[in-house]
Amino acid sequence: MIDGVATDSSSTPSSNEKPRRARRTRMTGAERRQQLLEIGRTLFAAKGFEGTSVEEIAAKAGVSKPVVYEHFGGKEGLYAVVVDREMRRLLDMVTGSLTAGHPRELCEQAAFALLDYIEEYTDGFRILVRDSPIPQSTGSFASLISDIATQVEDILGREFKSRGFDPKLAPLYAQALVGMVALTGQWWLDVRKPRKAEVAAHLVNLAWHGLDGLEPKPRLIGHRKA
Repeated sequence: MIDGVATDSSSTPSSNEKPRRARRTRMTGAERRQQLLEIGRTLFAAKGFEGTSVEEIAAKAGVSKPVVYEHFGGKEGLYAVVVDREMRRLLDMVTGSLTAGHPRELCEQAAFALLDYIEEYTDGFRILVRDSPIPQSTGSFASLISDIATQVEDILGREFKSRGFDPKLAPLYAQALVGMVALTGQWWLDVRKPRKAEVAAHLVNLAWHGLDGLEPKPRLIGHRKA
């Protein structure tokens, strides 16, 4: 009894008793897989495929190497899943953005979608634009650009037909337009100047008017201005 208050000696640790450690919550298989994907994505973006090791991935996750092999079969498997997820994300963002009725605004939407992806998922874009050292189920960044261009083909084909141009040339122009935006995106990835809306405006300015009819101060016609 201390100062009239009874104490329970059984609840008071002795001087020889070690304090209990907080119990660690065990991750589920799905949670561990997601953790490894996020760590791998960060490391592949910073160091590339060759510069990243299974040992480093495992160490960052606080697990042993066999855990990485258990989930992905090795570094190659993890890399393939990371690339596949990023390619699907970019394709969904671009194709999902094409909602306008006016062809010029469609060009604006496509340009903004790619620049949005670069800004929001910078690590993913860095991984995609590198030459993949292993075969991918969805191909390469070039094949992804072709997939996006295919979406644009139909829009250009209808526009060409209504203006009296040969719609068979739509695939050529679609590849040219999408490729121009993609390469500009790679450049903007590092410089980040000028601001995104200005980059989109100039891309569409060139695509819409050509060099001969460039506007000195291009404007955006869509609802989005930033």
